[in-house]
Amino acid sequence: MTGYAQSRAEESGRVIRVTVRSVNHRFLDVRVKAPDGFEGVEARIREVIRARVHRGHLDVVLHYEPTGPASIHVNSEIAAAYLAAAENLRRKFSLASEPDLAAILRLPGVVGSPDAFNEDDEERLGKLVEICLVDALDKLDEMRKSEGRILAEELFSRLRSIRDLAARIEVLAERILPAYRRRLETRLKDLLNSAPIDHARLTQEAAIAAEKSDTAEEIARLRSHVQQFESLLSGGGEIGKKLDFLLQEMQREANTLLSKTPGVETEGLEVTRMALEVKSEIEKLREQVQNIE
Repeated sequence: MTGYAQSRAEESGRVIRVTVRSVNHRFLDVRVKAPDGFEGVEARIREVIRARVHRGHLDVVLHYEPTGPASIHVNSEIAAAYLAAAENLRRKFSLASEPDLAAILRLPGVVGSPDAFNEDDEERLGKLVEICLVDALDKLDEMRKSEGRILAEELFSRLRSIRDLAARIEVLAERILPAYRRRLETRLKDLLNSAPIDHARLTQEAAIAAEKSDTAEEIARLRSHVQQFESLLSGGGEIGKKLDFLLQEMQREANTLLSKTPGVETEGLEVTRMALEVKSEIEKLREQVQNIE
């Protein structure tokens, strides 16, 4: 489910800021972007997220901002090495320009914090990051819950539509047998011209054909799946994968309905149309279920 949250914490002249963005994904996919020196904290970030989130693509960005008078430190040794290299190049190629001090300061390792990543306070910084991350995830949960309530209303609406379509298909299916009889009788008359028709055999053949196309079991299972779907939605929890499975089963029943429904006059055509509507509703449910953890 989509969402965005941010949290900030400050301690002893150090500011930690964590931003979390989440989008839909079938599984849990976490990407962490952290400043140099925070590689050891990344494992803790992933551990916290796995305990809280079970589905979705999450982008986590960690910002580190040293503050105070000692927050900026120039590594003179590294800067001297860069300047020496620049001076050697200037002499070798007889260049008149002098090194750009601002450009030197932007080179890797020249500017940093004198004690940001010391071993002594690595654990303290890790705890500060964890505090920020938990707060950001709490905010993300609130946003996702708000979106979830709106999503649940839409899902329940589509489930009601599927249930109504199933009820209408069931009524029409009961009219299929007379339709089969009319169809067979018309075809036999065309084939036999004026020869007499064995009405008992005609009824038997129509009943056999109707039995092969009986959709009562498919409709019953479809209703059962809809009921289970609603129960899972009402119960909450980690239900995304279970709903995925139910939708696969519902799609299978809808496909069987279509395969069993011949184009028998008006009834058959109407059943086909409604079965296609059921498939359409199931596909829309499947798209939205990707938002559910």
